[in-house]
Amino acid sequence: MADQTTHAQAEADKGYWAANVRIILVSLVIWAVVSFGFGILLRPALSGIAVGGTDLGFWFAQQGSILVFLGLIFFYAARMNKLDREFGVEE
Repeated sequence: MADQTTHAQAEADKGYWAANVRIILVSLVIWAVVSFGFGILLRPALSGIAVGGTDLGFWFAQQGSILVFLGLIFFYAARMNKLDREFGVEE
């Protein structure tokens, strides 16, 4: 009986960490696309779009990537709180 409980807990732990790593990877991909992609690689393509007196590529390089990063922090915190509740490991 104890072996089944241990096995079930191990499976729950694997599910928790798989979901955690998935959230981290999605967040990192979004952050990389916004900061490196929009701010550097796609800057010439975005130069024709004006935002706040400057072009969109420059805006992403200077402000947009920071704002997206802050948004990702709040998204990660909210999603991890939900995940913790789902797996019964909340604080």
